[in-house]
Amino acid sequence: MKEKIIEKASELFLNLGFKSVTMDEIASELGISKKTLYKYFSNKHALVEETTITMHESCFLVIEKITNQDFNAIRENFEIKKMFKEMFQNASSSPIYQLKKYYPKIHEKAMQKEMVLFSECLKKNIEKGIEEGFYRDEVNIDLATKFYFSLVFSIHENTIENHKIPKLEQEVLVYHTRAIATKKGLLELENQLENNKL
Repeated sequence: MKEKIIEKASELFLNLGFKSVTMDEIASELGISKKTLYKYFSNKHALVEETTITMHESCFLVIEKITNQDFNAIRENFEIKKMFKEMFQNASSSPIYQLKKYYPKIHEKAMQKEMVLFSECLKKNIEKGIEEGFYRDEVNIDLATKFYFSLVFSIHENTIENHKIPKLEQEVLVYHTRAIATKKGLLELENQLENNKL
């Protein structure tokens, strides 16, 4: 039952926003009493926290699935971006923006965890790209990772309208790739842009 609650809450929070969804609505959507809901979660804050953790885990599983498919480094980033766009396409407004505004402590905790995990993924991607000849050998991997991470999360934290995010994310990905790509990498970037027109 707990998993069902988290699944439904995730869907409602993404579609309608963390602030506007009430515990009453979640119970009603699931066809259970509020008493049953409170048996698993003492309050909405606890539910938001657990839902956020679960959503993060889903995101990392998606990333893992893509990185295991052996795409080249540049295509891999575009595939990850595409998958996130699909996952969050029904969100009314940016989930990270809302989390930061209404649940700052949960947001801070989530960002710390995300920074570690996403940085790892990005570092691996850059190392892979250097090996493949798509990224330059002399790239400062730590700095490139920090720059990219800062740009992506500033978009999510400062953009209210969710529909604007994919376009901005693509701009950041292009900016990041151009900054570290070799000539071969730039050709692959053009190829990916041709295949991923928004």
